Amino acid sequence: MESELSVRDVLTTDYVGVSESDAIRDVVRLMREERTSCALVVRGAEPVGIVTEWDVLGLVADARDPGETTVGDTMTTPVITVGPDRSLTDVATTMARQNIRNVVVEDEDGIVGLVTQRDVIAAAGSFQATMTPARSSEPPVDREPGATAAARASEEGDAQLRPNGGDEYTTQGVCEACGSLADSLWDANGQLVCADCRTV
Repeated sequence: MESELSVRDVLTTDYVGVSESDAIRDVVRLMREERTSCALVVRGAEPVGIVTEWDVLGLVADARDPGETTVGDTMTTPVITVGPDRSLTDVATTMARQNIRNVVVEDEDGIVGLVTQRDVIAAAGSFQATMTPARSSEPPVDREPGATAAARASEEGDAQLRPNGGDEYTTQGVCEACGSLADSLWDANGQLVCADCRTV
């Protein structure tokens, strides 16, 4: 069995770095050019904060001028940092508990990169694909006369992913049709899809 994914396996090494004195308008332009949802605020080589889409929305909601407002006045601080060898499951749990969408990855030499919510979702989608049970058109063969489906399932082991009550899967994952994260997936024409795509 493969070992669990670590932060190093999914982190984004390219990130936008800005300083506390930069104007938010300039940072937003840079974020749009780089097609990123956040900018890391650094003082030398030390991460001191982060500016996210939500921070910018808060600035707009407060009717503050983005040309006159600095990163230091808007950024979220402190940043949550993790090591590159930390398990992705632990980091995803931390992100959910802290209600954040980005963590900074640091080692003894400094900043290594970022793990974003998108990185976690993409990794979950890849993991979901590896956990999808094989679909066979051949009927199962009883090993013993009169063996029940429950007995066969017990023999096969509980670790295998199985449908829950028909074609609904109990694991959270990424819809293979629209790419959105869904709490439950259904088998539809050989694809695992969300409730919305299932009705299409």
